[in-house]
Amino acid sequence: MPKPIKRKVVKKTASEMEVGGVISRLKESVVKKKSSVMAAAGAILIFAGAIAGSFIYSSTMKNKAAKLEYEAYKMYYGLYQAQPVAGEEQYKKSLEMFKKAYDTKKSPVSLFYIANCYYELGRYDEALNTLRELNQKFPDDERFVPLSYYKMAMASLKKGSNEEALKYLDILYRYKTGTYKDLSLIESGKILEAMGKVDDAKRKYEELTKNFPQSPFAEEAQIKAGEKKS
Repeated sequence: MPKPIKRKVVKKTASEMEVGGVISRLKESVVKKKSSVMAAAGAILIFAGAIAGSFIYSSTMKNKAAKLEYEAYKMYYGLYQAQPVAGEEQYKKSLEMFKKAYDTKKSPVSLFYIANCYYELGRYDEALNTLRELNQKFPDDERFVPLSYYKMAMASLKKGSNEEALKYLDILYRYKTGTYKDLSLIESGKILEAMGKVDDAKRKYEELTKNFPQSPFAEEAQIKAGEKKS
């Protein structure tokens, strides 16, 4: 009997890799539409051809954008660079690459890192505007929307607006997933403490230690609340 033909194993490309941290694998979803049973055969073929062409184009753009994002990510963190750059130039180049990725395929990943680049370059208003755009265009993205509120709080702090920072941290605290409640509390406490609102800050610390005893910020909150000596 002839030997069975082994299928060639195709290795995943860099564009398919998870880039770590808050970067998760970009999930694809394809919506299939049922064609009418009564449609003529010619019309069905035309429709099917149009859908196939659209899918191929979309997949091509997605792969291209993913590659650009990965290269921009490496630049942002200074990874695997033949000619390393640092400081302002690093973030400028990363910003340009993330913008190209976003122009190729709209993505919350690109927007979040565009905002991060603006933040690192001290362009806080542009960072805030980009994060607002992220929240408007991708309101249901549970990975980056909560992170965007945290970054908005930090950008507001850099601008000297403590009240604005507290507002964004409160939104983060109330966000539906609750992933960063402890982070919201510790940062809010620090801001309130810096504003001289010691009692309000203490309440934040006490809430953190009571409701999130396993948090990596719990011990710091206990010390700040006076529940534990440093």
